[in-house]
Amino acid sequence: MDRPRMHIRALPLIPLACVLALAACKPAPPRTASAADAEAKPTAAPAATAPAAKPSGADDNLNAVLWMQRSVEYRAATETVYRAAADKLDLALKQPNWDALVPEERGNPAKGLKPAVVMDVDETVLDNSPYQARLVRDGKEYDEVTWDAWVAEKKAKPLPGVVDFAKAAQAKGVTVLYLSNRAVHLKDATLANLRQAGLPVADDSVFLGLGTVVDGCEQNGSEKNCRRLLAGKQYRVLMQFGDQMGDFVQVVANTPEGRDALLAQYHDWFGERWWMLPNPSYGSWEAMTFNNDYSQSRDARRLAKRAALDVAP
Repeated sequence: MDRPRMHIRALPLIPLACVLALAACKPAPPRTASAADAEAKPTAAPAATAPAAKPSGADDNLNAVLWMQRSVEYRAATETVYRAAADKLDLALKQPNWDALVPEERGNPAKGLKPAVVMDVDETVLDNSPYQARLVRDGKEYDEVTWDAWVAEKKAKPLPGVVDFAKAAQAKGVTVLYLSNRAVHLKDATLANLRQAGLPVADDSVFLGLGTVVDGCEQNGSEKNCRRLLAGKQYRVLMQFGDQMGDFVQVVANTPEGRDALLAQYHDWFGERWWMLPNPSYGSWEAMTFNNDYSQSRDARRLAKRAALDVAP
């Protein structure tokens, strides 16, 4: 998704639209002992053994974030995706009718247009797991203010493999477009972060953020179909990269049935025109399990997710 918004983190949309956004929270400053604390220590009796620190509450995201940050398996997975995609670039360039946009999102012929690849940003190009780690540490959830503050820090690192792929695409004359659910007011910080990470940024126009106006197309929540249509007006899109189904095609119904139908319909596009990056931390896949309703309490959402498990008898 892009995140939440980290976040996409995630923007809740009622069943007829895909939730595609989540994000991260600013950590509270650590508490330090004060002089008053020291003076309050009992002196009349021997000090008792200090109790163990109270563990933080259970967080559904702990293992996911830990895996993304510490496992070699995650790094191997992202490098595998980008190396395989690089191997397909020449084939895509040689075939004039090759196009990674679905017909419904292609408003003009692609033949003869400049080549480009469309890349989601969060958890596809940039790694925001430090924000997710803050959330886990502090028991917090995404909100837009703290997400914006994180983006302004410009500290996100590139996913393993993405810089080599993007530079290889650029060397072949392929423009890299960043189609993100980061809001348009975050453009400057995002492009600066991309450049710092070593990714090619042709100019400001390659950032298509949430809120980009597309004449004749009404955006539905955080869906990206209008912006893909805009990209297709200028470019022949060779490939799309993302970590959510909505990064490739509009998800009209974010339900198990709706998502399964899209995968079945475009199954053959993955590993050729579409390239999916792993993201177990957040996304529309999670939101569908609790009917895309983020107004529910965290406990209620957890119960719905547990109910969605396929449990061995």
